[in-house]
Amino acid sequence: MQYEPVNLTGNLVTLEPLNAAHLPEIRLAAQDGELWKLFFTSVPAPENTEHWLQLALDMQTQQKAIPFAVRDNNSRKIIGSTRFCNMDHQNRRLEIGYTWYARSAQRSGVNTECKLLLLTTAFEEMGCIAVEFRTDWFNRRSQAAIERLGAKRDGVLRSHMVLPDGRIRDTVVYSILQNEWPGVKRNLQYLQNQYGE
Repeated sequence: MQYEPVNLTGNLVTLEPLNAAHLPEIRLAAQDGELWKLFFTSVPAPENTEHWLQLALDMQTQQKAIPFAVRDNNSRKIIGSTRFCNMDHQNRRLEIGYTWYARSAQRSGVNTECKLLLLTTAFEEMGCIAVEFRTDWFNRRSQAAIERLGAKRDGVLRSHMVLPDGRIRDTVVYSILQNEWPGVKRNLQYLQNQYGE
C-alpha cells in the first residue's frame, strides 16, 4: 500500500499534498462559515490552525496519514482539507477523514468529486481492500453525505473518543469494500454528472 502523494485533479477541485505554505489559505477557508463553532467537527479555529496543520504533517511523517488541501480550480482558492488516515499498511485499509469545506463550497459537488478522486486512488493505485469513513454521532449531515456516496454503515463505536472539550464521542463507522468499488464509482460518477460536469 505504498503511495507517493501527488496532486489529484478533477473538474472542480485539485487535492494538493498539504504543506506549511498552505497555512494562511487554510485559516481563511475555515473562517468561511466559522466552521470550528460546530462542536462535532475537527475544523481548526483561527488561533489553532498552525497547531492543526503541524499535527497533520506529523501524522504524515509517521506514515499514519496523507493530508491534502482542497483547491477550487476556478477561483484557485483553498476551500478545505481532507486526508487518508488510520492507514493500516499490512491489512491494506485506510480511512478517509478529517474532511471539511468552507461554507461557500458545501453542497456544490466538491465533496462528491473529492471522494471520487480519493477512492479511485485508494482502490486503484494503493490496492486497498477496504476504505472507512467515521463521523460523530451528532453530525447527521456528515452521515447523510457518507451514505449518499454509497458507503455502508458498519456500526457505532460507543464512548469511542474523549474530545478536547471533554465530551465523550460516539463514532459512526462506514466502509466501502474493494468488491463494492465498481458500483460505488459508477454512483459517484452519476452524482458528479448531476452538477453538470
